[in-house]
Amino acid sequence: QVKLVESGGGLVQPGGSLTLSCQAFGFNFSNYVVSWYRQDPDKGREMVTYIDYSSGSTYYADSVKGRFTISRDNDKNAVFLQMNNLKPEDTALYLCNAYETYKDFWGQGTQVTVSS
Repeated sequence: QVKLVESGGGLVQPGGSLTLSCQAFGFNFSNYVVSWYRQDPDKGREMVTYIDYSSGSTYYADSVKGRFTISRDNDKNAVFLQMNNLKPEDTALYLCNAYETYKDFWGQGTQVTVSS
């Protein structure tokens, strides 16, 4: 069965850190662009960052640049999102997406809440 499974979300205080994981099952990330999006009822869906799994090139939204880092682990067939210096405005459902031509997979998401 082809699926993406996110994990690592939770409640953290402002200034804290979390690491999210996106694990692929039933396919290999090797030819995909893997992205993290976040979704909030008021703000809608926003692309946070992506990594071209084969080349390693990355992109970051201005809102997270310098605080978030995306990485990959070939052995685990997984992508990670290290989030530092978290702010209340980072609160959202974080979704993993894997895209290749004619193939587009989404996970169910993991909730991140930044609050004191």
